[in-house]
Amino acid sequence: MSAHRYGDYSRDVSGWFLGMTGAQLALVALAGVPALLALNAQAWGLFFGWLPVWALLAAVLLVPVRGRAAGRWTADLLLHAIGVLMGWTAFGSRAASGTADDLAEADLPGVLAGIRTHDGPPFGQLFDRPVIVQDSAARTWAAVARITHPGVGLAEPGERDRMGAGLAELCELTARTELVDLLAVHLRTVPDDGAERAAWESAHTRGDAPTLATQVNALLGAMLSPAAVRTEAFVTVVAGEGRLARAAKEAGGGVDGRARVLHGAMAEVETALRGPVGCTAVSWLDSAALAAAVRTGFAPGDRGPLVAADLAAASGQQVAAGVPMAAAGPTQARAEVRHYVHDAWASVTDTILLPDQGAVLGALAPVLVPTTAGERRCLTVFLAPLPLERATRMVGREEMSATTGNELRARMGFQQRARQRRDTERIGAADEKLATGRALVRLAAAACVTVPASWPVAEHGRRLSASVRAAGFVPLRLDLAQDAGFAAAAIPLGVGLPNRRGRR
Repeated sequence: MSAHRYGDYSRDVSGWFLGMTGAQLALVALAGVPALLALNAQAWGLFFGWLPVWALLAAVLLVPVRGRAAGRWTADLLLHAIGVLMGWTAFGSRAASGTADDLAEADLPGVLAGIRTHDGPPFGQLFDRPVIVQDSAARTWAAVARITHPGVGLAEPGERDRMGAGLAELCELTARTELVDLLAVHLRTVPDDGAERAAWESAHTRGDAPTLATQVNALLGAMLSPAAVRTEAFVTVVAGEGRLARAAKEAGGGVDGRARVLHGAMAEVETALRGPVGCTAVSWLDSAALAAAVRTGFAPGDRGPLVAADLAAASGQQVAAGVPMAAAGPTQARAEVRHYVHDAWASVTDTILLPDQGAVLGALAPVLVPTTAGERRCLTVFLAPLPLERATRMVGREEMSATTGNELRARMGFQQRARQRRDTERIGAADEKLATGRALVRLAAAACVTVPASWPVAEHGRRLSASVRAAGFVPLRLDLAQDAGFAAAAIPLGVGLPNRRGRR
C-alpha cells in the first residue's frame, strides 16, 4: 500500500542573483558603495569601519524573520501604527448605522471593500442565475459554487491517486482556457447548530410516542449536537478583466457580456469537478445563497437562525428568510496585530508553507479538526495556473539563477549542499514537464480559526498552528494583516493571492 507524495514545487519568487531580487541586489550594492570608495582611496580606517555597517544593512534587507525581513517589519509596523491612529483598522457597516441606501450592494471591510455583486444571465439547463462577483480593486470577476465531495479520508490509494490526477487535469484545463486566473477551494468545519434536526423533530414528533424514547432522543440531542460539526465546501472561479474584456465585448459587453464569457469557463470547471475530481454535486450560488455564505463566514452562529427561517418559509410560514447583501458583512470589525475581531467573534489566520519533504493528497485534513466544541475552522487553497509563456520565462529565470549560484560556489570552493542539488533537479523536472504540455500552478493556502470574542483567542491560534504542524506543514502567522488573511481564508470570494506587476 503506497500513496503518491507530491513535492515538485519551488519558491514563488526566485532571486535574480544568489537568491536576491533585483531591488535587494541594488540596495545591497548601494550600501557597499562607501566601502568601495574607501578601498579605492586606501582609507583603511573608513573601510574597516564601514564593513560592519554594510553587513548590518545587508542582514536587515536579506535575513527573513518569521517570513519578512527586518526592514519590511519596520515598514509594516509603521503603516499599521498610522492606520490605527487614522482609524483605518476599524470598520462600521452602513446597515448598522442606518445609512444603507441599496440593500443589494455589498458593504464589506478591508480588502473586500471593492466587492460588488451582479445577477448574471441564465446559466445551465435549469436556467439558474449565478451571481457574478466583481472586485473593483483587483479588476477581477468571479463565480462561486457549492460542491459536495465524498472526501479522500476513506478512499483507496488508487481512487485517491485518480482524484489527485483529476485535480491536476482541472488546473491544466483552466490554464488552457486562458480565461481563469485563479481557482480557490474553500473548506469549512462549522459547529452543528442543530437547526435541521430541530425542524425534523418538529415535523415528525408523535404525541403518542413512548416517554422513554422521547427522553433518550432528547438526551442524545443534548449530548451529541454540541460536539457535532458540519463540513461545507466551495469553489471560486476568478477571471481577470484583462482576459475577459475582449471576449466580453464580442458577447454583448457590460456585466452580461462578462458573465456569458465566464459561463463558458464555469461549464468546463463544473465538468471537471463532476468527472475526474469526483464531486457528486456542484451548484453555482445565486445572490441569496452567496449572501448567506458570506454572513456565516463572518458570524458562524447566524447559520442556525438562517436555516430555521428558510425551513419555516419552505413550509408555508410567513417569515423573513435570507439576508440582504448589504447586511452580509460584520456590523463592526477591528484588525488587531495578531487577530481579527468581527462582531462577537475573533479569528486568527495562518498561512501554510509547503514542507520540503512533500505531502500526500488530504494531508491538510487535521487542520480542519476543531479542538473544542464551538470552534470553527476554515481552509482555503488557491490554485493559480500560469500561462505557458510566462511559466517558461519563470522556469528559465530560476534555472539561470541556480546555474549561476552553483558555478560561483564551485569556483569559491564550496561544496554543493543537498538542498541546492534538489532545487536544481526540481527546476529541471519543471522544465521537462512544461515541454510536455503540463501547467505551472502558483499555490498558496491559508487556515483560520474562529471562536467567540470572549474566549482566549491567542490560545486557539496556538492550537491552529499545532494542527498545521501535526499535518506536516509549517504555519506562518499573518501578523499585521489578520483582516486580509481572514478574508482570504474564511470568505469564499476568491480574494487571496496578491497581484504581481499588475496581473496575477
